[in-house]
Amino acid sequence: MKSKSNQLTIIYILIAVFVAIVFHKLSLQYSYLANYQLYNFSKDLILVFLTGITFRYILSANDNRNKVIFEKLKKTNDEIKESNEKYDIVAKATSDTIWDWKIQEDNLFWSKGIKSIFGYDQEQIGDSSKWWFDNIHPEDSIKMSIKLYSFIEQKTQNWQDEYRFKCADNTYKYVLDRGFLLKDENGKAIRMIGAIQDITKQKEEELRLKLLETVIVQTKDSIIITEANFNKRKLPKIVYVNPAFSVMTGYSSFEVIGKSPDLLRGSNSDKKNIKKIISAIKNKEDSTIEMIAYTKNEEEFWLRFSMIPIYNSDNDLTNWVSIQRDVSEEKKQENEKEQLMRELTQNNKDLKQFSYITSHNLRAPLSNLTGLLNLLEDIPVTNPELQEILNGFNKSTHLLNETINDLTKVMVIKDNPSIQKEVVILKEVFENIFSQLTLQIKTHQPIVTIDFEKAPVLEINKPYIESILLNLLTNSIKYKSENKTLKISVSTYEVENYTTLIFEDNGIGIDLERNHDKVFGLYQRFHNYPDSKGLGLYLVKSQVEAMGGTISIDSQVDKGTIFTLTFKNK
Repeated sequence: MKSKSNQLTIIYILIAVFVAIVFHKLSLQYSYLANYQLYNFSKDLILVFLTGITFRYILSANDNRNKVIFEKLKKTNDEIKESNEKYDIVAKATSDTIWDWKIQEDNLFWSKGIKSIFGYDQEQIGDSSKWWFDNIHPEDSIKMSIKLYSFIEQKTQNWQDEYRFKCADNTYKYVLDRGFLLKDENGKAIRMIGAIQDITKQKEEELRLKLLETVIVQTKDSIIITEANFNKRKLPKIVYVNPAFSVMTGYSSFEVIGKSPDLLRGSNSDKKNIKKIISAIKNKEDSTIEMIAYTKNEEEFWLRFSMIPIYNSDNDLTNWVSIQRDVSEEKKQENEKEQLMRELTQNNKDLKQFSYITSHNLRAPLSNLTGLLNLLEDIPVTNPELQEILNGFNKSTHLLNETINDLTKVMVIKDNPSIQKEVVILKEVFENIFSQLTLQIKTHQPIVTIDFEKAPVLEINKPYIESILLNLLTNSIKYKSENKTLKISVSTYEVENYTTLIFEDNGIGIDLERNHDKVFGLYQRFHNYPDSKGLGLYLVKSQVEAMGGTISIDSQVDKGTIFTLTFKNK
Protein backbone atom coordinates (compact mmCIF):
# COMPACT_ATOMS: atom_id res chain seq x y z
CA MET A 1 0.00 0.00 0.00
CA LYS A 2 2.79 2.44 0.98
CA SER A 3 4.78 1.87 -2.25
CA LYS A 4 1.62 2.35 -4.27
CA SER A 5 1.06 5.77 -2.63
CA ASN A 6 4.64 6.79 -3.42
CA GLN A 7 4.18 5.71 -7.04
CA LEU A 8 1.00 7.76 -7.39
CA THR A 9 2.73 10.79 -5.84
CA ILE A 10 5.74 10.58 -8.20
CA ILE A 11 3.43 10.17 -11.20
CA TYR A 12 1.43 13.19 -10.06
CA ILE A 13 4.63 15.34 -9.64
CA LEU A 14 6.03 14.27 -13.01
CA ILE A 15 2.79 15.14 -14.78
CA ALA A 16 2.60 18.49 -12.97
CA VAL A 17 6.27 19.31 -13.80
CA PHE A 18 5.67 18.37 -17.42
CA VAL A 19 2.66 20.69 -17.62
CA ALA A 20 4.63 23.48 -15.93
CA ILE A 21 7.51 23.08 -18.44
CA VAL A 22 5.11 23.13 -21.37
CA PHE A 23 3.50 26.36 -20.20
CA HIS A 24 6.98 27.82 -19.52
CA LYS A 25 8.12 27.03 -23.07
CA LEU A 26 5.08 28.69 -24.49
CA SER A 27 5.60 31.76 -22.38
CA LEU A 28 9.26 32.14 -23.64
CA GLN A 29 7.95 33.06 -27.07
CA TYR A 30 7.14 36.41 -25.62
CA SER A 31 10.57 37.85 -24.71
CA TYR A 32 9.27 40.83 -22.85
CA LEU A 33 7.89 38.40 -20.30
CA ALA A 34 10.96 36.22 -20.00
CA ASN A 35 12.06 37.32 -16.57
CA TYR A 36 8.53 37.16 -15.28
CA GLN A 37 7.95 33.70 -16.76
CA LEU A 38 11.11 32.35 -15.11
CA TYR A 39 9.80 33.56 -11.83
CA ASN A 40 6.41 32.04 -12.56
CA PHE A 41 7.97 28.70 -13.58
CA SER A 42 9.95 28.52 -10.35
CA LYS A 43 6.84 29.26 -8.37
CA ASP A 44 4.89 26.56 -10.21
CA LEU A 45 7.58 24.00 -9.55
CA ILE A 46 7.49 24.81 -5.86
CA LEU A 47 3.68 24.58 -5.90
CA VAL A 48 3.82 21.26 -7.71
CA PHE A 49 6.19 19.79 -5.14
CA LEU A 50 4.08 21.15 -2.27
CA THR A 51 0.84 19.75 -3.71
CA GLY A 52 2.65 16.47 -4.41
CA ILE A 53 3.71 16.24 -0.80
CA THR A 54 0.13 17.05 0.29
CA PHE A 55 -1.26 14.48 -2.13
CA ARG A 56 1.25 11.95 -0.75
CA TYR A 57 0.07 12.64 2.78
CA ILE A 58 -3.59 12.28 1.83
CA LEU A 59 -2.94 9.00 0.03
CA SER A 60 -0.90 7.67 2.93
CA ALA A 61 -3.62 8.56 5.43
CA ASN A 62 -6.23 6.94 3.19
CA ASP A 63 -4.06 3.84 2.89
CA ASN A 64 -3.76 3.57 6.66
CA ARG A 65 -7.51 3.90 7.04
CA ASN A 66 -8.15 1.31 4.33
CA LYS A 67 -5.64 -0.98 5.97
CA VAL A 68 -7.50 -0.79 9.28
CA ILE A 69 -10.82 -1.46 7.52
CA PHE A 70 -9.26 -4.33 5.58
CA GLU A 71 -7.90 -5.86 8.78
CA LYS A 72 -11.32 -5.60 10.41
CA LEU A 73 -13.01 -7.15 7.39
CA LYS A 74 -10.42 -9.91 7.31
CA LYS A 75 -10.90 -10.55 10.99
CA THR A 76 -14.68 -10.57 10.55
CA ASN A 77 -14.42 -12.95 7.59
CA ASP A 78 -12.09 -15.21 9.57
CA GLU A 79 -14.57 -15.24 12.44
CA ILE A 80 -17.45 -16.04 10.09
CA LYS A 81 -15.38 -18.75 8.44
CA GLU A 82 -14.43 -20.21 11.81
CA SER A 83 -18.07 -20.04 12.95
CA ASN A 84 -19.22 -21.78 9.80
CA GLU A 85 -16.53 -24.44 10.24
CA LYS A 86 -17.64 -24.97 13.84
CA TYR A 87 -21.26 -25.14 12.70
CA ASP A 88 -20.37 -27.75 10.07
CA ILE A 89 -18.35 -29.76 12.60
CA VAL A 90 -21.18 -29.65 15.15
CA ALA A 91 -23.70 -30.61 12.46
CA LYS A 92 -21.54 -33.58 11.48
CA ALA A 93 -20.67 -34.60 15.03
CA THR A 94 -24.23 -34.57 16.37
CA SER A 95 -27.16 -36.65 15.22
CA ASP A 96 -29.45 -33.67 15.75
CA THR A 97 -31.16 -31.72 13.00
CA ILE A 98 -30.28 -28.02 13.33
CA TRP A 99 -32.73 -25.39 12.10
CA ASP A 100 -32.48 -21.59 11.73
CA TRP A 101 -35.70 -19.58 11.57
CA LYS A 102 -35.74 -15.91 10.54
CA ILE A 103 -39.03 -15.00 12.12
CA GLN A 104 -39.83 -11.70 10.36
CA GLU A 105 -39.18 -13.10 6.87
CA ASP A 106 -40.58 -16.54 7.86
CA ASN A 107 -37.53 -18.14 6.31
CA LEU A 108 -36.49 -21.51 7.72
CA PHE A 109 -33.17 -23.27 7.05
CA TRP A 110 -32.53 -26.95 7.88
CA SER A 111 -29.16 -28.67 8.30
CA LYS A 112 -28.16 -31.85 6.48
CA GLY A 113 -29.19 -33.83 9.57
CA ILE A 114 -32.78 -33.77 8.35
CA LYS A 115 -31.77 -36.29 5.69
CA SER A 116 -30.11 -38.75 8.05
CA ILE A 117 -32.88 -38.59 10.66
CA PHE A 118 -36.07 -38.08 8.68
CA GLY A 119 -35.01 -39.09 5.16
CA TYR A 120 -35.86 -35.83 3.39
CA ASP A 121 -33.87 -34.78 0.34
CA GLN A 122 -33.08 -31.07 -0.08
CA GLU A 123 -35.75 -30.53 -2.73
CA GLN A 124 -38.43 -32.01 -0.44
CA ILE A 125 -37.81 -29.48 2.33
CA GLY A 126 -39.89 -26.28 2.55
CA ASP A 127 -38.27 -22.96 3.43
CA SER A 128 -41.03 -21.64 5.69
CA SER A 129 -42.48 -22.50 9.08
CA LYS A 130 -45.63 -23.86 7.37
CA TRP A 131 -43.72 -26.91 6.10
CA TRP A 132 -42.43 -27.48 9.64
CA PHE A 133 -45.87 -27.32 11.27
CA ASP A 134 -47.53 -29.34 8.48
CA ASN A 135 -45.22 -32.28 9.25
CA ILE A 136 -45.91 -32.31 12.97
CA HIS A 137 -48.34 -35.06 14.01
CA PRO A 138 -51.94 -33.73 13.97
CA GLU A 139 -52.40 -34.71 17.62
CA ASP A 140 -49.32 -32.69 18.62
CA SER A 141 -49.45 -29.79 16.15
CA ILE A 142 -51.93 -27.49 17.93
CA LYS A 143 -50.36 -28.02 21.35
CA MET A 144 -46.83 -27.43 20.04
CA SER A 145 -47.85 -24.31 18.03
CA ILE A 146 -49.54 -22.73 21.03
CA LYS A 147 -46.54 -23.40 23.28
CA LEU A 148 -44.06 -22.08 20.67
CA TYR A 149 -45.84 -18.82 19.89
CA SER A 150 -46.59 -18.30 23.57
CA PHE A 151 -42.87 -18.66 24.19
CA ILE A 152 -42.03 -16.11 21.48
CA GLU A 153 -44.54 -13.61 22.88
CA GLN A 154 -43.15 -14.02 26.40
CA LYS A 155 -39.73 -13.13 24.97
CA THR A 156 -37.85 -15.64 27.03
CA GLN A 157 -34.77 -17.15 25.43
CA ASN A 158 -34.81 -20.91 25.91
CA TRP A 159 -37.57 -23.25 24.68
CA GLN A 160 -38.04 -27.01 24.35
CA ASP A 161 -40.88 -29.40 23.55
CA GLU A 162 -41.56 -33.02 22.61
CA TYR A 163 -43.72 -33.98 19.64
CA ARG A 164 -43.96 -36.40 16.72
CA PHE A 165 -42.48 -35.36 13.36
CA LYS A 166 -43.30 -37.00 10.03
CA CYS A 167 -40.54 -38.77 8.09
CA ALA A 168 -40.20 -38.94 4.31
CA ASP A 169 -41.77 -42.45 4.37
CA ASN A 170 -44.87 -41.06 6.20
CA THR A 171 -43.97 -42.68 9.51
CA TYR A 172 -43.51 -40.58 12.64
CA LYS A 173 -40.64 -40.22 15.08
CA TYR A 174 -40.70 -38.81 18.57
CA VAL A 175 -38.41 -35.76 18.80
CA LEU A 176 -37.10 -33.40 21.46
CA ASP A 177 -36.86 -29.88 20.03
CA ARG A 178 -34.79 -27.18 21.77
CA GLY A 179 -34.68 -23.55 20.60
CA PHE A 180 -32.83 -20.31 21.39
CA LEU A 181 -34.43 -16.93 20.68
CA LEU A 182 -32.47 -13.94 19.29
CA LYS A 183 -33.84 -10.38 19.75
CA ASP A 184 -33.01 -6.95 18.38
CA GLU A 185 -32.11 -3.90 20.47
CA ASN A 186 -35.81 -3.27 21.08
CA GLY A 187 -36.34 -6.76 22.44
CA LYS A 188 -38.25 -7.92 19.38
CA ALA A 189 -37.84 -11.58 18.41
CA ILE A 190 -36.12 -11.70 15.02
CA ARG A 191 -34.48 -15.12 14.84
CA MET A 192 -34.67 -18.53 16.45
CA ILE A 193 -32.11 -21.32 16.22
CA GLY A 194 -32.84 -24.86 17.41
CA ALA A 195 -31.89 -28.52 17.28
CA ILE A 196 -34.22 -31.51 16.87
CA GLN A 197 -33.14 -34.75 18.55
CA ASP A 198 -34.64 -38.15 17.67
CA ILE A 199 -35.90 -39.68 20.94
CA THR A 200 -38.05 -42.45 19.40
CA LYS A 201 -36.05 -45.24 21.03
CA GLN A 202 -36.13 -43.50 24.40
CA LYS A 203 -39.90 -43.02 24.08
CA GLU A 204 -40.45 -46.64 23.11
CA GLU A 205 -38.27 -47.75 25.99
CA GLU A 206 -40.17 -45.41 28.30
CA LEU A 207 -43.50 -46.85 27.16
CA ARG A 208 -42.12 -50.38 27.52
CA LEU A 209 -40.90 -49.66 31.03
CA LYS A 210 -44.27 -48.16 31.96
CA LEU A 211 -45.98 -51.28 30.62
CA LEU A 212 -43.59 -53.51 32.56
CA GLU A 213 -44.15 -51.43 35.67
CA THR A 214 -47.91 -51.80 35.25
CA VAL A 215 -47.56 -55.55 34.81
CA ILE A 216 -45.30 -55.88 37.84
CA VAL A 217 -47.56 -53.75 40.02
CA GLN A 218 -50.85 -55.29 38.85
CA THR A 219 -49.82 -58.96 38.63
CA LYS A 220 -51.09 -61.30 41.32
CA ASP A 221 -47.74 -63.08 41.43
CA SER A 222 -45.24 -61.85 43.97
CA ILE A 223 -42.07 -60.35 42.50
CA ILE A 224 -38.82 -59.77 44.37
CA ILE A 225 -35.69 -58.11 42.97
CA THR A 226 -32.48 -58.59 44.92
CA GLU A 227 -28.85 -57.62 44.65
CA ALA A 228 -26.51 -59.93 42.77
CA ASN A 229 -24.25 -61.20 45.56
CA PHE A 230 -24.59 -62.74 48.98
CA ASN A 231 -24.96 -60.45 51.99
CA LYS A 232 -22.84 -61.65 54.91
CA ARG A 233 -23.45 -65.32 54.08
CA LYS A 234 -27.15 -64.64 53.65
CA LEU A 235 -29.17 -64.45 50.50
CA PRO A 236 -28.75 -61.20 48.51
CA LYS A 237 -30.49 -58.09 49.85
CA ILE A 238 -33.98 -57.24 48.62
CA VAL A 239 -34.14 -54.02 46.60
CA TYR A 240 -37.76 -54.19 45.42
CA VAL A 241 -41.01 -56.04 46.10
CA ASN A 242 -44.32 -55.53 44.34
CA PRO A 243 -47.70 -55.12 46.12
CA ALA A 244 -48.56 -58.81 45.56
CA PHE A 245 -45.63 -59.76 47.81
CA SER A 246 -47.18 -57.82 50.70
CA VAL A 247 -50.56 -59.47 50.06
CA MET A 248 -49.00 -62.94 50.05
CA THR A 249 -46.62 -62.60 53.01
CA GLY A 250 -48.02 -59.76 55.11
CA TYR A 251 -44.70 -57.86 54.97
CA SER A 252 -44.80 -54.28 53.68
CA SER A 253 -42.09 -53.14 51.29
CA PHE A 254 -40.26 -50.94 53.85
CA GLU A 255 -40.08 -53.94 56.21
CA VAL A 256 -38.16 -56.12 53.74
CA ILE A 257 -36.14 -53.80 51.49
CA GLY A 258 -32.50 -54.04 52.46
CA LYS A 259 -33.09 -57.39 54.17
CA SER A 260 -32.56 -60.98 53.08
CA PRO A 261 -35.36 -63.24 51.72
CA ASP A 262 -34.30 -65.60 54.54
CA LEU A 263 -37.08 -64.00 56.60
CA LEU A 264 -39.55 -66.27 54.75
CA ARG A 265 -37.85 -69.40 56.10
CA GLY A 266 -39.17 -71.35 59.05
CA SER A 267 -38.84 -74.54 61.01
CA ASN A 268 -40.40 -76.77 58.33
CA SER A 269 -38.55 -75.23 55.39
CA ASP A 270 -36.57 -77.97 53.68
CA LYS A 271 -32.81 -77.36 53.95
CA LYS A 272 -32.29 -79.12 50.61
CA ASN A 273 -34.22 -76.33 48.91
CA ILE A 274 -32.05 -73.70 50.63
CA LYS A 275 -28.98 -75.46 49.24
CA LYS A 276 -30.55 -75.40 45.77
CA ILE A 277 -31.04 -71.63 46.08
CA ILE A 278 -27.44 -71.10 47.18
CA SER A 279 -26.16 -73.33 44.38
CA ALA A 280 -28.20 -71.41 41.78
CA ILE A 281 -26.78 -68.08 43.01
CA LYS A 282 -23.21 -69.36 43.00
CA ASN A 283 -23.56 -70.86 39.52
CA LYS A 284 -25.64 -67.92 38.19
CA GLU A 285 -28.31 -70.33 36.91
CA ASP A 286 -32.07 -70.15 36.45
CA SER A 287 -33.92 -72.25 38.96
CA THR A 288 -37.49 -73.14 40.00
CA ILE A 289 -38.06 -74.31 43.56
CA GLU A 290 -41.01 -75.28 45.76
CA MET A 291 -40.74 -75.05 49.52
CA ILE A 292 -42.67 -74.33 52.69
CA ALA A 293 -42.44 -70.64 53.58
CA TYR A 294 -43.86 -68.49 56.38
CA THR A 295 -45.85 -65.27 56.43
CA LYS A 296 -45.27 -62.40 58.81
CA ASN A 297 -47.81 -64.06 61.16
CA GLU A 298 -45.81 -67.34 61.10
CA GLU A 299 -48.44 -69.10 58.97
CA GLU A 300 -47.14 -71.87 56.71
CA PHE A 301 -47.79 -71.85 52.96
CA TRP A 302 -46.34 -73.59 49.93
CA LEU A 303 -44.23 -71.22 47.83
CA ARG A 304 -43.22 -71.90 44.25
CA PHE A 305 -40.69 -69.43 42.88
CA SER A 306 -38.31 -69.00 39.98
CA MET A 307 -34.90 -67.32 40.16
CA ILE A 308 -33.71 -65.43 37.09
CA PRO A 309 -30.26 -63.75 36.84
CA ILE A 310 -30.21 -60.26 35.27
CA TYR A 311 -27.15 -59.06 33.34
CA ASN A 312 -26.14 -55.61 32.12
CA SER A 313 -24.75 -54.69 28.69
CA ASP A 314 -21.25 -55.74 29.82
CA ASN A 315 -22.61 -59.18 30.73
CA ASP A 316 -22.08 -58.53 34.43
CA LEU A 317 -24.63 -59.97 36.87
CA THR A 318 -26.48 -57.04 38.46
CA ASN A 319 -29.62 -58.49 40.08
CA TRP A 320 -31.81 -61.51 40.68
CA VAL A 321 -35.52 -61.48 39.88
CA SER A 322 -37.77 -63.96 41.66
CA ILE A 323 -41.38 -64.58 40.59
CA GLN A 324 -43.30 -66.24 43.41
CA ARG A 325 -46.70 -67.82 43.82
CA ASP A 326 -48.64 -69.28 46.74
CA VAL A 327 -49.42 -72.85 45.62
CA SER A 328 -50.85 -74.11 48.90
CA GLU A 329 -54.27 -74.81 47.37
CA GLU A 330 -52.65 -76.47 44.38
CA LYS A 331 -50.54 -78.65 46.66
CA LYS A 332 -53.63 -79.56 48.64
CA GLN A 333 -55.45 -80.55 45.46
CA GLU A 334 -52.41 -82.55 44.29
CA ASN A 335 -52.34 -84.44 47.58
CA GLU A 336 -56.08 -85.06 47.37
CA LYS A 337 -55.68 -86.18 43.75
CA GLU A 338 -52.85 -88.56 44.67
CA GLN A 339 -54.94 -89.96 47.51
CA LEU A 340 -57.93 -90.32 45.21
CA MET A 341 -55.77 -92.03 42.56
CA ARG A 342 -54.48 -94.46 45.13
CA GLU A 343 -58.03 -95.18 46.26
CA LEU A 344 -59.29 -95.53 42.68
CA THR A 345 -56.40 -97.80 41.77
CA GLN A 346 -57.13 -99.99 44.76
CA ASN A 347 -60.86 -99.95 44.04
CA ASN A 348 -60.16 -100.86 40.42
CA LYS A 349 -58.02 -103.77 41.54
CA ASP A 350 -60.72 -104.86 43.97
CA LEU A 351 -63.45 -104.54 41.32
CA LYS A 352 -61.38 -106.44 38.79
CA GLN A 353 -60.68 -109.14 41.31
CA PHE A 354 -64.35 -109.20 42.22
CA SER A 355 -65.28 -109.47 38.54
CA TYR A 356 -62.91 -112.37 38.00
CA ILE A 357 -64.11 -114.13 41.13
CA THR A 358 -67.77 -113.49 40.30
CA SER A 359 -67.48 -114.65 36.70
CA HIS A 360 -65.46 -117.68 37.80
CA ASN A 361 -67.82 -118.58 40.63
CA LEU A 362 -70.89 -118.08 38.45
CA ARG A 363 -69.51 -120.17 35.61
CA ALA A 364 -69.88 -123.51 37.39
CA PRO A 365 -73.51 -123.11 38.65
CA LEU A 366 -74.49 -121.42 35.36
CA SER A 367 -73.07 -124.36 33.40
CA ASN A 368 -75.01 -126.72 35.67
CA LEU A 369 -78.22 -124.76 35.11
CA THR A 370 -77.68 -124.77 31.35
CA GLY A 371 -77.09 -128.53 31.43
CA LEU A 372 -80.24 -129.13 33.50
CA LEU A 373 -82.30 -126.97 31.15
CA ASN A 374 -80.99 -128.97 28.20
CA LEU A 375 -82.10 -132.19 29.96
CA LEU A 376 -85.54 -130.74 30.64
CA GLU A 377 -86.02 -130.17 26.92
CA ASP A 378 -86.20 -133.99 26.49
CA ILE A 379 -88.81 -134.36 29.28
CA PRO A 380 -92.42 -133.67 28.27
CA VAL A 381 -94.19 -131.11 30.50
CA THR A 382 -97.96 -131.17 30.42
CA ASN A 383 -98.60 -128.41 32.94
CA PRO A 384 -98.75 -125.09 30.96
CA GLU A 385 -97.89 -122.97 33.98
CA LEU A 386 -94.80 -125.06 34.70
CA GLN A 387 -93.80 -124.87 31.03
CA GLU A 388 -94.07 -121.07 31.12
CA ILE A 389 -91.90 -120.96 34.26
CA LEU A 390 -89.30 -123.21 32.65
CA ASN A 391 -89.27 -121.10 29.47
CA GLY A 392 -88.71 -117.91 31.52
CA PHE A 393 -86.04 -119.63 33.57
CA ASN A 394 -84.34 -120.84 30.36
CA LYS A 395 -84.44 -117.35 28.83
CA SER A 396 -83.03 -115.71 31.99
CA THR A 397 -80.26 -118.29 32.20
CA HIS A 398 -79.20 -117.65 28.58
CA LEU A 399 -79.34 -113.89 29.19
CA LEU A 400 -77.15 -114.26 32.28
CA ASN A 401 -74.70 -116.37 30.30
CA GLU A 402 -74.47 -113.72 27.56
CA THR A 403 -73.94 -111.00 30.16
CA ILE A 404 -71.09 -112.90 31.79
CA ASN A 405 -69.54 -113.52 28.36
CA ASP A 406 -69.75 -109.81 27.52
CA LEU A 407 -68.23 -108.82 30.88
CA THR A 408 -65.42 -111.29 30.31
CA LYS A 409 -64.76 -109.76 26.89
CA VAL A 410 -64.64 -106.26 28.40
CA MET A 411 -62.18 -107.37 31.10
CA VAL A 412 -59.97 -109.04 28.50
CA ILE A 413 -59.93 -105.82 26.44
CA LYS A 414 -59.05 -103.64 29.43
CA ASP A 415 -56.28 -106.02 30.52
CA ASN A 416 -54.77 -106.28 27.05
CA PRO A 417 -54.48 -102.79 25.52
CA SER A 418 -52.14 -104.05 22.76
CA ILE A 419 -53.76 -106.51 20.36
CA GLN A 420 -52.68 -108.41 17.29
CA LYS A 421 -53.81 -107.00 13.94
CA GLU A 422 -54.17 -108.69 10.59
CA VAL A 423 -55.50 -107.91 7.13
CA VAL A 424 -59.23 -108.70 7.20
CA ILE A 425 -61.54 -109.00 4.16
CA LEU A 426 -64.74 -107.31 5.29
CA LYS A 427 -66.97 -109.26 2.92
CA GLU A 428 -65.87 -112.55 4.53
CA VAL A 429 -66.53 -111.11 8.00
CA PHE A 430 -70.13 -110.26 7.01
CA GLU A 431 -70.73 -113.68 5.51
CA ASN A 432 -69.66 -115.21 8.82
CA ILE A 433 -71.97 -112.87 10.78
CA PHE A 434 -74.95 -113.63 8.52
CA SER A 435 -74.45 -117.32 9.08
CA GLN A 436 -74.66 -116.72 12.85
CA LEU A 437 -77.87 -114.68 12.50
CA THR A 438 -79.62 -116.85 9.92
CA LEU A 439 -82.71 -117.36 12.08
CA GLN A 440 -83.16 -113.64 12.93
CA ILE A 441 -82.62 -112.60 9.30
CA LYS A 442 -85.19 -115.12 8.03
CA THR A 443 -87.64 -114.02 10.69
CA HIS A 444 -87.41 -110.24 10.18
CA GLN A 445 -86.25 -110.19 6.51
CA PRO A 446 -84.27 -106.92 6.62
CA ILE A 447 -83.02 -105.29 3.38
CA VAL A 448 -79.22 -105.28 3.76
CA THR A 449 -77.00 -103.25 1.40
CA ILE A 450 -73.25 -103.78 1.51
CA ASP A 451 -70.64 -101.70 -0.35
CA PHE A 452 -66.98 -102.47 0.38
CA GLU A 453 -65.65 -101.55 -3.06
CA LYS A 454 -63.84 -98.35 -1.95
CA ALA A 455 -62.15 -100.07 1.02
CA PRO A 456 -62.51 -103.86 0.85
CA VAL A 457 -59.95 -104.73 3.54
CA LEU A 458 -58.87 -103.48 6.97
CA GLU A 459 -55.76 -104.18 9.01
CA ILE A 460 -57.51 -104.94 12.26
CA ASN A 461 -58.21 -107.58 14.89
CA LYS A 462 -60.59 -110.04 13.25
CA PRO A 463 -62.47 -111.31 16.36
CA TYR A 464 -63.03 -107.70 17.47
CA ILE A 465 -64.45 -106.49 14.13
CA GLU A 466 -66.69 -109.57 14.00
CA SER A 467 -67.94 -108.84 17.52
CA ILE A 468 -68.49 -105.15 16.67
CA LEU A 469 -70.48 -105.80 13.51
CA LEU A 470 -72.42 -108.63 15.17
CA ASN A 471 -73.45 -106.30 18.00
CA LEU A 472 -74.49 -103.50 15.63
CA LEU A 473 -76.43 -105.86 13.34
CA THR A 474 -78.13 -107.55 16.29
CA ASN A 475 -79.14 -104.16 17.75
CA SER A 476 -80.56 -103.07 14.37
CA ILE A 477 -82.76 -106.19 14.22
CA LYS A 478 -83.71 -105.98 17.90
CA TYR A 479 -84.66 -102.27 17.75
CA LYS A 480 -86.30 -102.19 14.34
CA SER A 481 -89.41 -100.11 13.73
CA GLU A 482 -92.68 -102.08 13.71
CA ASN A 483 -94.18 -99.74 11.09
CA LYS A 484 -91.66 -100.16 8.28
CA THR A 485 -89.33 -102.66 6.67
CA LEU A 486 -85.90 -102.72 8.29
CA LYS A 487 -83.17 -101.38 6.02
CA ILE A 488 -79.49 -101.76 6.89
CA SER A 489 -76.62 -100.20 4.93
CA VAL A 490 -72.92 -100.92 5.48
CA SER A 491 -70.20 -99.16 3.46
CA THR A 492 -66.54 -98.17 3.62
CA TYR A 493 -64.30 -95.51 2.09
CA GLU A 494 -60.75 -94.19 2.49
CA VAL A 495 -59.62 -90.60 3.13
CA GLU A 496 -55.87 -90.01 3.21
CA ASN A 497 -54.49 -92.49 5.75
CA TYR A 498 -57.82 -93.45 7.34
CA THR A 499 -60.55 -95.98 6.54
CA THR A 500 -64.12 -95.20 7.60
CA LEU A 501 -66.91 -97.74 8.04
CA ILE A 502 -70.52 -96.47 8.01
CA PHE A 503 -73.26 -98.63 9.59
CA GLU A 504 -76.76 -97.22 9.06
CA ASP A 505 -80.31 -98.45 9.80
CA ASN A 506 -83.83 -97.01 9.82
CA GLY A 507 -84.81 -98.35 13.23
CA ILE A 508 -86.50 -96.62 16.16
CA GLY A 509 -83.38 -94.53 16.91
CA ILE A 510 -82.14 -92.90 20.13
CA ASP A 511 -82.97 -89.48 21.62
CA LEU A 512 -79.45 -88.02 21.61
CA GLU A 513 -80.54 -84.72 23.18
CA ARG A 514 -81.29 -86.67 26.37
CA ASN A 515 -78.81 -89.51 26.09
CA HIS A 516 -75.82 -88.29 24.05
CA ASP A 517 -73.34 -88.66 26.93
CA LYS A 518 -74.73 -92.07 27.91
CA VAL A 519 -74.85 -93.87 24.54
CA PHE A 520 -71.59 -95.75 25.02
CA GLY A 521 -71.85 -96.04 28.79
CA LEU A 522 -71.91 -99.23 30.82
CA TYR A 523 -75.37 -100.64 31.65
CA GLN A 524 -77.17 -97.88 29.72
CA ARG A 525 -80.62 -98.76 28.34
CA PHE A 526 -82.61 -96.48 26.02
CA HIS A 527 -85.61 -98.72 25.30
CA ASN A 528 -87.81 -100.89 27.51
CA TYR A 529 -86.82 -104.26 26.06
CA PRO A 530 -86.72 -107.12 28.58
CA ASP A 531 -83.58 -108.75 27.12
CA SER A 532 -81.59 -105.48 26.91
CA LYS A 533 -78.38 -105.75 28.94
CA GLY A 534 -76.88 -102.26 28.37
CA LEU A 535 -73.50 -103.77 27.51
CA GLY A 536 -73.47 -103.93 23.70
CA LEU A 537 -72.44 -100.39 22.75
CA TYR A 538 -70.01 -100.17 25.68
CA LEU A 539 -68.33 -103.34 24.40
CA VAL A 540 -68.32 -101.98 20.81
CA LYS A 541 -66.64 -98.72 21.87
CA SER A 542 -64.08 -100.58 24.01
CA GLN A 543 -63.15 -102.83 21.08
CA VAL A 544 -62.92 -99.94 18.59
CA GLU A 545 -60.66 -97.91 20.88
CA ALA A 546 -58.54 -100.97 21.68
CA MET A 547 -57.75 -101.10 17.96
CA GLY A 548 -56.82 -97.41 17.89
CA GLY A 549 -60.06 -96.30 16.21
CA THR A 550 -62.90 -93.92 16.99
CA ILE A 551 -66.68 -94.32 16.91
CA SER A 552 -69.43 -91.71 16.75
CA ILE A 553 -73.23 -91.87 16.53
CA ASP A 554 -75.89 -89.81 14.81
CA SER A 555 -79.45 -90.84 15.62
CA GLN A 556 -83.01 -89.51 15.51
CA VAL A 557 -86.08 -91.02 17.07
CA ASP A 558 -88.21 -93.00 14.55
CA LYS A 559 -85.77 -92.18 11.74
CA GLY A 560 -82.78 -94.39 12.42
CA THR A 561 -79.17 -94.47 13.54
CA ILE A 562 -75.78 -94.02 11.85
CA PHE A 563 -72.55 -95.32 13.42
CA THR A 564 -69.25 -94.01 11.99
CA LEU A 565 -66.14 -96.07 12.75
CA THR A 566 -62.74 -94.71 11.72
CA PHE A 567 -59.47 -96.64 11.74
CA LYS A 568 -55.98 -95.48 10.86
CA ASN A 569 -54.31 -97.47 8.07
CA LYS A 570 -50.83 -98.92 8.52
